[in-house]
Amino acid sequence: MKNIPEVRLGIIAVSRDCFVASLSERRRKAVAEACGQKGIGLYEAQTLVENERDVQKAIDEVRREGCNALVVFLGNFGPETPETLLAERFPGPVLYAAAAEETGKDLIGGRGDAYCGMLNCSYNLALRGLRAVIPESPVETAEETAGQIEEFLPVARALLGVRSLKVIAFGPRPQDFFACNAPIRGLYNLGIEIQENSELDLLAAFRAHENDGRVGGIVEEMKEELGGAPYPDLLPRMAQFELTLLDWAEENRGARDYVAFANKCWPSFLKEFGFVPCYVNSRLTAKGYPVGCEVDIYGAVSEYIGTCVTNDAVTLLDINNTVPQDLYDEAVRGRFGYRLRETFMGFHCGNTPSCKLSEGKLSYQLIQNRLHEQGGTPDFTRGTMEGDILPGPVTLFRVHAHADSSLAAYVAQGEVLPVSTHSFGGIGVIAVPEMERFYRHILVGKHYPHHGALAFGHAGKALFTVFDYLGVEDIAFNQPKSMLYPRENPFV
Repeated sequence: MKNIPEVRLGIIAVSRDCFVASLSERRRKAVAEACGQKGIGLYEAQTLVENERDVQKAIDEVRREGCNALVVFLGNFGPETPETLLAERFPGPVLYAAAAEETGKDLIGGRGDAYCGMLNCSYNLALRGLRAVIPESPVETAEETAGQIEEFLPVARALLGVRSLKVIAFGPRPQDFFACNAPIRGLYNLGIEIQENSELDLLAAFRAHENDGRVGGIVEEMKEELGGAPYPDLLPRMAQFELTLLDWAEENRGARDYVAFANKCWPSFLKEFGFVPCYVNSRLTAKGYPVGCEVDIYGAVSEYIGTCVTNDAVTLLDINNTVPQDLYDEAVRGRFGYRLRETFMGFHCGNTPSCKLSEGKLSYQLIQNRLHEQGGTPDFTRGTMEGDILPGPVTLFRVHAHADSSLAAYVAQGEVLPVSTHSFGGIGVIAVPEMERFYRHILVGKHYPHHGALAFGHAGKALFTVFDYLGVEDIAFNQPKSMLYPRENPFV
């Protein structure tokens, strides 16, 4: 996967000066060894932080080793000022963890009191207005702490990516799709840069690539992916467009390391470029360059975060239509433990990567074909990647800015069911527990747009942590039936 950060972890142990320093050092070493057994690369800083003078020395040490994410480890009670200064002065994401006591046979010289120290640490972080990852159970054994560090890796990857992300957009949002038109102030609040361009800029760049010698190589890649050349006249134009976007990313990333796109794809695009861009969008997304459809900037940011968290391809779907009763009765009832209203169909024209489709194929955009080619033989409406979405666990999520620029997010875990959709586009039958309540009280009730990002696998824990670290105050999830939403009618 390209276009995402490589996390290089360092661990710094801290020690309160009235405790035995060697206790913290020994426990740090045990954590590093447990990480090694899990295959987690971790630089173990030799500087023990006991006072403010040690802070910069320790940070300089881990930065010399190329560390861009940090574990601050309370091997004993810990000094609350120096240990929180580490988070203030280190430029990357930080995890705080602490050592549980090891044995009841050594609770005099071998007692560390980190259970107590973590309280002061948390309080001091709040006083300084600092954000850090603190695990659900932050005071654990070396082996359990190694597991927490392993879970921190995808979170750190996403945080590093967002911090150095530029979203490149082409064109204004289409008419009647204002739901995707969110204030960009929230992007700056997340630390993201944005470059908005005209579709004419894109068209000019596309034409400049007409005789690009690299087109043939991309066409061969496409043929291998597609198992042939279903539209041999179309592939060179689509390859030309793919190179246009990749070159634009390289030439316009500026001081940022990573790029995501949010591009207008209808109604004028297909006539001027001679195809719909869905297949190219799917290929770029699979490579780690997500493309938000219909200039959905926050959709592109959501996709990028999902890519970093899962280190895998994602997709962006319309939360589109209900599952008909007869299809539910034939394919879902009795086979899977979901009610009808816990299922829905997620759909988009053809932007889901082929690796996430069952028997994906290059096709045409039916809706645009009806509109622009009067339902005739497809020409410039070709270019979608279609098929049923692969069954398995998924996470539906989105970060968004409301009309007042306030940030909000949702995360809901579910699964794509192995059910034939008998429909068109990239589409799947998705089941989410208590979906109808989540739909009404979060998606509708909190005014989210119709686009949702879909990560393949259950990534809710990491995504929730990422959104929390980024300062998103309102993070919603699909609540169980026993837990009412704030404005849910209790008498229903």
